[in-house]
Amino acid sequence: MAQINVVGSNARTIELELPKANPNLLHEVVTWQLAKRRAGTASTKTRAQVSATGKKMYSQKGTGNARHGDRTVPTFVGGGVAFGPKPRSYAYTLPKKVRQLGLAMALSDRSEQGKLLAVDGFDLDGKTKGFLAWAKDNGMDGSERVFLVTDDAVARRAARNLSWVTALPVAGLNVYDILRHERLVIDAAVLEPAKTEGEGQ
Repeated sequence: MAQINVVGSNARTIELELPKANPNLLHEVVTWQLAKRRAGTASTKTRAQVSATGKKMYSQKGTGNARHGDRTVPTFVGGGVAFGPKPRSYAYTLPKKVRQLGLAMALSDRSEQGKLLAVDGFDLDGKTKGFLAWAKDNGMDGSERVFLVTDDAVARRAARNLSWVTALPVAGLNVYDILRHERLVIDAAVLEPAKTEGEGQ
């Protein structure tokens, strides 16, 4: 049973049943998430798409050279590409239960390291100076990268100018961003009903 301290107007402790982190499953979820993000816009021209004359390069016989006809074949510089990349989607499906379990494991990993902070109200004015003071009071001095997940738009605006903070709404909670930041700051309301099915990736 993980115990997570909540700071803010209603300070308390949340108890959550979180599974032990499994590196293999976390790797599977992160790979799926990054595959979804790939643009897949790489494209090459085939010999049929290269713009060039269709005239035979030189006589079939009598020149002493190899026989050639089309200048667009892949053997020539500027010719088409054989089996080159074409626009495609790299996304694939991953069972919802696996995605949910991966998110719960990522939360568990940050909780075990003491790097998970739940917040019940930031009470900020939207100024970066105010967020810096709040962060310092809660043990964050900019030496660690912070993933801020909150639906408080004022808090996100206060933190957006800081290079060491990534701020997203709760719908953007995802495994990759949790693992690539040393510390996670999240709305307490997200954890209390055990809403680990967010995965807005």
